[in-house]
Order: sequence, then structure tokens, then C-alpha cells
Amino acid sequence: MTTIAILQEAAAGGSILYRAVARRKESVGRTVGEALDALTSQLSEEEAGTLVIVQNFRPDHYFTARQQQRLSELMARWRQARDGGSFLSAPEQAELESLIEAELEAARQRTEAALDNVGQ
Repeated sequence: MTTIAILQEAAAGGSILYRAVARRKESVGRTVGEALDALTSQLSEEEAGTLVIVQNFRPDHYFTARQQQRLSELMARWRQARDGGSFLSAPEQAELESLIEAELEAARQRTEAALDNVGQ
């Protein structure tokens, strides 16, 4: 299964853009749907089964403001490295992957909590 994370970014002029990321593929759009559509068009048949995580952009006890800030910093460094034809250092890449996994787990926990609240 391919995991797609969608992150909100500030753009020039104070507007907001959304970046969809799956492994080494990414796309940007003015809306979550636009970014997702552009990314899924890049996926192969093997990558067709996907799990989409939309970051809620607010810190909570599942994923803290500190984690969000560090994820944002590392994503910016990752894009800079990619655009320059290089890679993050191994420790930074490992930290980035760990934060992505933590955000995925936080999304799972938020969903589980929301489903528990629906049943009450």
C-alpha cells in the first residue's frame, strides 16, 4: 500500500498550497484534491492501493507543535536537497521517516478516537 501525506504550505503572497507526498513523488495544488489528483496520476499500477493522510495542521496530543515544526523543517530540507540533486543525510532521512510514521500513527489514533465518539 502506498501512503500519501498531504501537507499545507504557505505560498508567496500569503496564499496556501497543499503538497502531496508519496515516497519520492510529490505534487502541489491549490486544494487538497488538486494536489492528490496530480500525485495519483504519477503512481504506477502497483502503487494504486493508497492510504491518504491529510495533516490537520493543528498540534494535539497525538502530534505536537514541536513535531510539526521539525517535520516542516525536514521537508523543506528534503525538497532543497532533491532540487539540488542530492539527498538528506542518513540521520535526517531517518528522522524524517520517523516523523512521517508518527504523523500516520497520530492520524490513526485521531480516527479511532473520532469513531469512538460517534458510538457514544
